[in-house]
Amino acid sequence: MESGAGDNKSQKDTILTINISSSVFSVILFLLGGVISAILITNLGIVLPTQKFTSGTTELSTLPNTEVQKFDYGLRNWPVSPKQKSSDVAGEVQAAVHQALDAHTQGKKEKAHKLFEHALALDPHHADTLNAYGEFIEDEDIVRANHLYSCALIANNSHSRALTNRERTSAAVAEIDKGMFAKVDDKQLQMGQQISENSRALQRAQEEFLYLQIYHTTAIEGNTLSLEQMRSIMETGLAIGGKSIMEHNEVLGLNLALQFINDTLQHRFGKITVNDILQIHKRVLGHVDPITAGNLRTTQVFVGGYIPPPSVEVNDLMEDFVDWMNSEEAASLHPVEFAALAHYKFIYIHPFIDGNGRTSRLLMNLILLRAGYPPVIVKLSQRGQYYETIIQANAGDIRPFIRFICNCLDDMLDAYLWLTSDSLDGIPEIEEGRRLVEEM
Repeated sequence: MESGAGDNKSQKDTILTINISSSVFSVILFLLGGVISAILITNLGIVLPTQKFTSGTTELSTLPNTEVQKFDYGLRNWPVSPKQKSSDVAGEVQAAVHQALDAHTQGKKEKAHKLFEHALALDPHHADTLNAYGEFIEDEDIVRANHLYSCALIANNSHSRALTNRERTSAAVAEIDKGMFAKVDDKQLQMGQQISENSRALQRAQEEFLYLQIYHTTAIEGNTLSLEQMRSIMETGLAIGGKSIMEHNEVLGLNLALQFINDTLQHRFGKITVNDILQIHKRVLGHVDPITAGNLRTTQVFVGGYIPPPSVEVNDLMEDFVDWMNSEEAASLHPVEFAALAHYKFIYIHPFIDGNGRTSRLLMNLILLRAGYPPVIVKLSQRGQYYETIIQANAGDIRPFIRFICNCLDDMLDAYLWLTSDSLDGIPEIEEGRRLVEEM
């Protein structure tokens, strides 16, 4: 009996010890979590969302209908906020702006440019600086000036001078954008008239651009295979010494995804579905990570300083996304606008753990192909500009990103016109196409 009582007492002591240890361990984990969060926020510039996500989905169109967000295309601001600048930095920004204005008055335009850029580097969200810089460059670049006025209003929606400036310049900028779309439409028409679908020259150009698309799309994501090495893998099936298996598999996966789009989705009548997107991703990542390939993420991910929506919302957000893609609203947009916005909305959701950039560019090109345009290639040399326009979209103005995609499409049309032309001299588009292909 005593032995049994002793055993019970020992068990109780053990349970008590475990409970106390668990509590202490939980407290330690809580404190460590706070320390890690502080390090992330202070040193890495990651700002956690201030909004609370409730049950249900986060709508893609929750921005208030205000004058400030006139150009949001139904997109909300990403839940990332700039860190507050210290009073010392604010004083330095104001000093730089005053010096820039003085330099402008004295006719020293180059110095004024540098001072404005310095001020914006110190604080990219300073409304007075954005507006003043816009006024300074308006005569030479009204499009960028209008963008700066929009950014000033996003930073301070009561900035009356920026509002007046943007309203004054918006009509002219809209006409410039309309002309940009008309330019690619004219070249698309020229390409259709000049090139037969059965043309051997067209088939050869498409084969060359397939290699280039795979090379640049994977290189943007960090793949170190050269164009020649990538081409060798696809043509011979042999591995390249000194390169990782993952880099080989990225090339093979993207090739499979492109074949799926070109052979199946491009010519299929009907709506684009969530399953279509999953099938694209399954091929993109299938050789690299077969477990997550073709599956929506179930965990939170972080992209630099941006925190995508919680994983519990991804399913509903993707359903909303494809509903928008198949809506009358999307159909009413110019195909380049539609394709660029689909790309951007997709990376906002960031539905996969990996492969979001590649999948978003493939989806964008599927939309362009269905509209009769060639696919866009975002070149490795354009990576900086590509990400910069995405950052500008994050700040509230999607138009620079749409213009960037339109310019990439314009380049592709020039390249196709050169590669399929009988006359290689004298036509501006042909000469530009020659230069672009040589640069690729």
